[in-house]
Amino acid sequence: MLEISDLLNNLEAELKQLIAERKLANPLMIGIRTGGVWIAEQMHQRLAIVEPLGLLDISFYRDDFSQIGVNPNVKPSELPTNIEGRDIILIDDVFYTGRTIRAALNEIFDYGRPRQVVLAVLIERDGRQIPISPDCVGARITMSPGQRIKLTGPEPLAIHTQLIDAAA
Repeated sequence: MLEISDLLNNLEAELKQLIAERKLANPLMIGIRTGGVWIAEQMHQRLAIVEPLGLLDISFYRDDFSQIGVNPNVKPSELPTNIEGRDIILIDDVFYTGRTIRAALNEIFDYGRPRQVVLAVLIERDGRQIPISPDCVGARITMSPGQRIKLTGPEPLAIHTQLIDAAA
């Protein structure tokens, strides 16, 4: 059973170690809407990051418009106008195929060329489709075909697994 508090503690510990190893100076933390923002809010506070939390909505950068259409609830991203040379910690809730992160990186690079981007996720599950992987994770899990994992929140944060109806 996955416990949110354990996952957040694991992610925080991995991030602290990586920040020290890579000597991240005044990093900008960015959460991917929606679940990634909820996790980023927790990590931002736990790591005492001074710079305001950046919010990223990747809806316009997705590569699956033909399958899902445009999200009608698109919110603007809230990032500094220039991230040139910055250390960035990018946060998402569940890492699955890698496509969300590819879209997020495309948008980030529209704001400038960061010095480095660290990817931290609460849960990494099997199913990668492109060569991207997280640097820090709360937990790695394997799921059966047809299973999906979803974070709900923000208060309280909870994890749910679901079976996807193949006919849908």
